[in-house]
Amino acid sequence: MQKKTVLITGANKGIGFETARQMGRAGYGIWLGSRDKARGEEAARSLSDEGIEARSVSIDVTDGTSVKQAAARVEAEDGKLDVLVNNAGIAGREMIAPSQQSVEDILRIYETNVFGPVRVTQAFLPLLRKTGNANIVMVSSGLGSLGWLSDPANQFYGVNFLGYNSSKSALNAITVALAKELAGSGVKVNAADPGYTATDFNAHSGYRTVEQAASGIVWLATLDEKGPTGGFYFDGEVVPW
Repeated sequence: MQKKTVLITGANKGIGFETARQMGRAGYGIWLGSRDKARGEEAARSLSDEGIEARSVSIDVTDGTSVKQAAARVEAEDGKLDVLVNNAGIAGREMIAPSQQSVEDILRIYETNVFGPVRVTQAFLPLLRKTGNANIVMVSSGLGSLGWLSDPANQFYGVNFLGYNSSKSALNAITVALAKELAGSGVKVNAADPGYTATDFNAHSGYRTVEQAASGIVWLATLDEKGPTGGFYFDGEVVPW
């Protein structure tokens, strides 16, 4: 029986790399997606040294040609894909008032955080449809929850980043749209909030570990055919949209 496979974007470090490690330990073959070829290959070797089957694939989620080439390689080598984790993301110029953030900076954030997952999902969907039971996980953020951001009692209420926050809200909306379209097709689509995690992304200021962050992503990535679709979760618990 062919081993199940997962492709994770932005997987050469941080939450993406730990997700790859946990999925590999669970028996999945790893496609470790990375924009930087050398860093991706180094990360794949590191997983291989742990006994995990890992292959590096170059993929820049902002580049349609790069995404199509990555999908073509996976199709050529495996013929299908069981799980897609859209993890790649950028922060942009966070420490600036919403009224002062340039449209150019917001566009740059959206190109990676919003259009990137759409581009990647559309390219790999034919391979996901072939499995009969596939999972797509959008790595979102609690900062994309309009319910939390509009609640003065919530810990994230004061984190008022226009570009980043709204990009994750948009990603959540994309999750719902794709889940509705694919309902009944055997492909589930869910969004994960990894929480405020200590990574290079935030200069390691987060209070959660990458192991904690990845566990919630892996839970969604390994759902069986009876699992939920079209939801937003933090450590297995529903997050308000």
